[in-house]
Formats: sequence, structure tokens, C-alpha cells
Amino acid sequence: MMRRARSPAKLQINLNFNDFALFISGRLWYNSNGICIIKQEDDTMQQQFLTDWSSDIKNIPVGPLGVIAMPGCEEMGEKIDQYLKTWHSLQENQDEELYTTFGRDRNSFLIKTYLPRFGTGEAKGMIKESVRGYDIYIVIDVCAYNRTYLMYGREVPMSPDDHFQDLKRVIAALGGKAKRINVIMPMLYESRQHRRVSRESLDCALGLQELVNMGVQNIITFDAHDPRVQNAIPLSGFENIMPTYQMLKALCRHVKDLQLDKEHLMFVSPDEGAMDRNIYYASVLSLDLGMFYKRRDYTTIVNGRNPIVAHEYLGSDVAGKDIIVVDDMIASGDSMIDLCRELKARRANRIIAMTTFGFFTNGLGVFNKAYEDGLLYRVITTNLTYRTPELRAAPWYIEADMSKYISLIIATLNHDRSLHSLLNPYDRVHRLAENYKKEQLESGFGIV
Repeated sequence: MMRRARSPAKLQINLNFNDFALFISGRLWYNSNGICIIKQEDDTMQQQFLTDWSSDIKNIPVGPLGVIAMPGCEEMGEKIDQYLKTWHSLQENQDEELYTTFGRDRNSFLIKTYLPRFGTGEAKGMIKESVRGYDIYIVIDVCAYNRTYLMYGREVPMSPDDHFQDLKRVIAALGGKAKRINVIMPMLYESRQHRRVSRESLDCALGLQELVNMGVQNIITFDAHDPRVQNAIPLSGFENIMPTYQMLKALCRHVKDLQLDKEHLMFVSPDEGAMDRNIYYASVLSLDLGMFYKRRDYTTIVNGRNPIVAHEYLGSDVAGKDIIVVDDMIASGDSMIDLCRELKARRANRIIAMTTFGFFTNGLGVFNKAYEDGLLYRVITTNLTYRTPELRAAPWYIEADMSKYISLIIATLNHDRSLHSLLNPYDRVHRLAENYKKEQLESGFGIV
């Protein structure tokens, strides 16, 4: 008696990939003993089936998509939700790789959460809707100090420790029901405490290990202070993403009179730690590169750091050129202002600072004065961390919006596709520079 097997597994048949394709397509038959008795070879049909099967499998999302915007990330969460809903509604007119679903009886990708506090400052995390089988993306800004809570009647701003603890509460509230948990943490928690030089804690490594032990499969961060901290979780997903293209796009949109050539523009690294960032920009745009070396007094500690004694410059002449300084963050801003003074003393023209994160921990006063004195022309940061209304209204400030980029990353990962094209902005930067020069020619800029 000849019959088609219900499942090759029940007959303990070992199939290679090609035979599996034939079995599924009905062209491979077994008898009741699991012995293959008919194998119809059709190379064209087999190849077509393998191609279609391989292609279709990539278009299947991991699960219904859910986005949790932690306190302080509500604005970013709304923007991400709008992009994902737009791609959802336009799925018939575009590539299916951006098509995602928010599950049954829902019209938003945002998952409602609640993080109540007790009078003592203790808290708990609550999920307000079902997340069973969902592919969850938690967006968190650990530096959103604008969020506060009451403790013993006093209003207390949330610290990075408070935000990180809330993140763990939300993961715990998921209760293992989500199919996959991904954390998007633009400013990596404790990223500046990434190495041990004396008897001190390794907070960043411990934080990463805690998240992985709680079931987080992917951690996405931006411009990590030292991406080698991922060595703490070598078997888990860790993506360090650079906002290179988005920063340059913001620059080109707001500053229309830059001359993208070696005679008029160059990049300067504020220290040796930022060299990789500046080398990339300078290499892609074919511009010169300089570097400052910070001489510090290692015998003294002021506000938790060794004070800078002097800035030593290495590189070609900056006289008469516009200068772009790229770094990962502006904290107090003192070293950036000092660097601007050094460049102006060397007769540099306009100075533009581009940093992924702008904290301005000592306020905006020194930057307002630097702008008025002509030391600093523009400061560009992303919207990955909290920006005060005063900062966003400052005449010298430019914001690089990262919401669409994060939405693309989420949609891509939801389909388990490669991030390579999103992580490598080389071609996009070249097109941006070419379009920028073309617009300048059309407007008559630079024509004598």
C-alpha cells in the first residue's frame, strides 16, 4: 500500500533541504516503512519552490509588534507609532518588509503601561493589555530627568537608576508571555562606567547582564561610549548604531552655505576617544582631519574627573576654515567651549559641534554666551534624550530627528531581516552630499 506520509518526523525520516522542499510540494512519496519510493525530479519547479519558500519565510514577522514607551519617551513613542501605522496602511503599495501588525482588535502599536509610586518612593510595573506572543520593543531614555515622582512629599527627579529600575519592572510585568523582548536604549545605562581602572564597580556590564538574565534578546543603543562593553554579553544581540546620516542631514537642511571641500571645511576631533567618529565623517566626505589631545592633571579630582590642563592640537592648519567637531555627548560643555576658544585662537572660521547626546548639565548660559561672542556657530544633537524647551528654542541649536530611523530598525527586526543596509550609511551620505552641492549650484551659491 502506498500513501503519502503525514509528517516525515513521525516516520523518523532524515531529509535534506531539497528533499524537504519536494516533500512539501507533493513530489516526494514514502511507503509505510518510511522508504522513499517516488522522487520526481523537476529542477525548475524545485528551484522556484525553494526561492519562494526562502523569500516568504523572511516576510513573516516574529509576532505581532508592540512598542512600550517608557516615562520620558512618550513623544518618541508617538512618532514611532505614526510611522509604523503609516507603513501598515500602505502595505499594498510598498515593500512588505516594512509591513507590521499590531494584533487583533488593536489600532496602535503602543502598549499601555503603568508605573505607580508609593509615598516611600517604591514602585511597581503594570501592563494594561495582553502581550502574549508579541514581539515587544521597549524604548527608554535613562537620562529623562524631566520625569519626577513624590517621595515623602518631596518632588524628586528620576535618575538613570530610577529609569533602569522601571525598565526591569516592566520586563518583569511581561511575565515571560511576550515572544521576544527587545530594548532600545539610546543612551546606554552607565556607559561611561564601562571599564575598571581601580577598585570600582562595572555598572554598565552588570546592567547588560541583568537585562539578558531577565530574557531580553536584543539591546539596541546609539553611539555607545565604548561599544566593547558588549563583551559582557557575548551570546546576546547588541547593536551599537551611529546617527551619522541623520546628523549630516540635519546640518545640510539648516546650514545652506557650507563648502564641502578641503579648502573650506574640515573635521576636528575633541580628543583621542572621538577619533573613530571624526575619521569616518572625514573619510566619507574626503575632508581633512585634526585632533586635540587633552592634557589632564591626574593628581586631582574635581567633580568626579581629572581637570584638563591644556589642549594640544595635532593636524593641518584650521585658519579660515569652517570646523565641525564630532563627539558622543555634551555633558557640562566646558571642554567644548575651551576647544572653541583654542580653534578661534588658531583663526578658525565657523565652529559647529555635532554630538549624539546633549545633556547641558550646567545649563545653557555658557553656550548662549559663546554664541553671542562668535565662538560657536551651531550645536547639533539628536532627539534621543530629553531636551528642554529653552534648548529647542535656542538660535544656535539644531535637532536631528531619529524617530523614523528607529521605526525602520524596529520594522526590520520584527521581520528578522538584516540591519546591514541601515547600519551602513556610506551611500546615503554620498547622495546627501551630491544633492547638497546640486542645490547650491541651482541657487547660485559659490558661482563667481
